Amino acid sequence: MMSRRDFLQVSMAAAALTGASGFGNWARLGAQQALTQDQLLEFDTFGNVSLIHITDIHAQMVPIYFREPSINLGVGNNKGAVPHVTGADFRKLYGIADGSPAHYALSSGDFAALAQSYGRVGGLDRVATIINAIRADRPDALLLDGGDTWHGSYTCYHTQGQDMVNVMNALKPDAMTFHWEFTLGSDRVAEIVEDLPFAALGQNIFDAEWDEPTELFPPYKFFERGGTKIAVIGQAFPYMPIANPGWMFPEYSFGIRDRRMQEMVDEVRAAGAELVVCLSHNGFDVDKSMASKVKGIDVILTGHTHDALPEPVLVGETLLIASGSNGKFVSRVDLDVRDGRMMGYRTKLIPVFSDVIAPDPEVAAAIEAERAPYKAQLEEVIGQTDTLLYRRGNFNGTWDDLICDALLSEREAEIALSPGVRWGPSVLPGQDITREDIWNVTSMTYGEAYRTEMTGEFLKVVLEDVADNIFNPDPYYQQGGDMVRTGGLGYRVDVSKPQGERISEMTLLSTGEPIDPSRSYVVAGWASVNEGTEGPQIWDVVENHIRKQGTVSLSENNSVEIVGI
Repeated sequence: MMSRRDFLQVSMAAAALTGASGFGNWARLGAQQALTQDQLLEFDTFGNVSLIHITDIHAQMVPIYFREPSINLGVGNNKGAVPHVTGADFRKLYGIADGSPAHYALSSGDFAALAQSYGRVGGLDRVATIINAIRADRPDALLLDGGDTWHGSYTCYHTQGQDMVNVMNALKPDAMTFHWEFTLGSDRVAEIVEDLPFAALGQNIFDAEWDEPTELFPPYKFFERGGTKIAVIGQAFPYMPIANPGWMFPEYSFGIRDRRMQEMVDEVRAAGAELVVCLSHNGFDVDKSMASKVKGIDVILTGHTHDALPEPVLVGETLLIASGSNGKFVSRVDLDVRDGRMMGYRTKLIPVFSDVIAPDPEVAAAIEAERAPYKAQLEEVIGQTDTLLYRRGNFNGTWDDLICDALLSEREAEIALSPGVRWGPSVLPGQDITREDIWNVTSMTYGEAYRTEMTGEFLKVVLEDVADNIFNPDPYYQQGGDMVRTGGLGYRVDVSKPQGERISEMTLLSTGEPIDPSRSYVVAGWASVNEGTEGPQIWDVVENHIRKQGTVSLSENNSVEIVGI
């Protein structure tokens, strides 16, 4: 007798053969062939339930360029597994032709050249067009937002998230969960959430004092769609007080809380749920691990690590859907739910090619209204770049090289540290750098650029600690973003070593001398989680540096040697 897992795997294979899972026809088109909106939206409706997933928008309301990472290392059981496959290996794995739209959308190779052919991606007015098309086909589709929505831009900072709240409300989501939203401060988050016209979910958001669930963030919500009783369980980012300043939201505690997740799954099943969906901001590897421990989740809509995968990953009987970031993709998931069980599925990762998809007029007007008061500030040209500016990757990206250069110069430091955050669009060679571009990679509510002294010994502790957040073989201990970016400091990292033994050969680049554990070094950085950090705002530091440079030109950064991969 065929098990349900075997049935789902057969269903997945059959779907892939018929083009029902993955990209659709857009993946096979070459650069010389014109994409159409119909090709991007083409979908053979399946089953009786549709989910629409967007996540990690980071307040990007208008079209942008966004380069995917060229390096995304996996460790332990995830070594060599998606999403830890990039570039040509990724294209080979999914049968993506070089130069195709899928090449441009999903991998980093030849990015600047392909960007000239395919143009910008994203824009919430284009996302709205995709959502409306899905709803026209499946009127009761569920729209679910995975969080990191009210953070990451000039207008979002200056409106305390209200710009994104207003525009997202126009998309009419059914539920969302949270991460960077909490860095607006708990009072502001509560003020927004109390007025949201949709569910704000987080089974793992607890009252810190009493260690009990909160009324503001219920664990789940039931929906009746397609003749099916659906439970959507929210899973907020579990490591908030570690990765972000806990003093901004002292009332709350988080954590994975997978035992409670199991209790919630059992509770909704007992209440008649025929389909259980987890709307998660755990990160992909953490969700894979949770799916292996918690039984009864049908679909995990995963977020936080910004992975864009054209096909689901099956863990036991649980589907993992990864929908990218920055408004670049929308996932459609059609499910056949019968007799209280998910019997099959069909999915599509839809790239939001901004020049191909027509903007929705209503949402375009809403975006324009939010941006109009700040138009002059957003569009002011600060300088130009001869170098592709991008952020994504486990280690250095050129945007953070530029930020580190600014910290070294403007703050008169020997060493610079820039956080390994994943958000932030790209800027192509030859483009102007506007104030909006700078804010897109620096905007946060604790952006002070500190200047302090650290011993060589302490610097090693910092690097070891961050490295363990990324390369601990147990995903539950991977609590940060990417590796902290360094300026003026080179080092060797062995990702195969245990905690405390990964970092070696630390070098002060200005002199070529080894870092002395007992010597103090002048260090500049930003985004400290410590309360009361003093210094100018990082966006001002970077703007001043770029103005002095005029045209930015960055050489290849070879300051980090990576071994053990």
